[in-house]
Amino acid sequence: MSAVSTFFPFSLVLPNMPGVAMELMRSLDDDNLSLNDLALVIGKDPALSASVLRVANTARYSPLRSISSLREATATLGMVTLRNLAMASCMARSFPAVPGLDRRRFWRRGLACAHYAALLARPAMVDGEVAYLGGLMLQTGQLLMMQVEREGVAVIEASVARPGDRFVLEQARWQCTHADVTAELARRWKFPDALLQGFAAASRPGEARPFQPLGGVLYLGATSASTWTGWRNGRCTPPTWTPKSTA
Repeated sequence: MSAVSTFFPFSLVLPNMPGVAMELMRSLDDDNLSLNDLALVIGKDPALSASVLRVANTARYSPLRSISSLREATATLGMVTLRNLAMASCMARSFPAVPGLDRRRFWRRGLACAHYAALLARPAMVDGEVAYLGGLMLQTGQLLMMQVEREGVAVIEASVARPGDRFVLEQARWQCTHADVTAELARRWKFPDALLQGFAAASRPGEARPFQPLGGVLYLGATSASTWTGWRNGRCTPPTWTPKSTA
């Protein structure tokens, strides 16, 4: 039995990835996708549509007037930002509440990782939207680990002192990391191979053979997010991030 399988017992009910999220992910490979097509996909899920509109009207995106429809949201935000908002909302809704977990803090850290990964993608010649999705999802393995080894995860959380410590401590305790658990979840969700390989290499990118640029980007995104304090005080976006930088 592999070390990762410890966190996938038969009794564990895996989160379900919404069908709309799967369509959004597949759309990453569709060069002919239009803004209207994207709005139609998001519009299939009323709760997701409401969530996207709520975020689109926040000060972060500085709308000149109230955005009341997905069509307006697409025109105002553009495809990259709109799809990222939708994927972030889908991801947060896919996982149940875990006792003792500060969900807002957890997902703020995930958003910081996603933004840093997207920012680092271009110099690494990695697709920016794939890097964003990978950064957003990278830490979800921790949610599954908490359901099986809550005390162990708490011990590691309290022991992290430097960027990258979490990966090292998890590897020493369980012979796998939350990135490995995320990779297995992504495999069961039938994510693209590029993301699977990126997750699998994210905790030890220098050891991957062949080298996986996405794994390196995700590692740097995670360690950068762990040193940035904005996700702790309510700011979700690192100050240097702009969606156009990875469009």
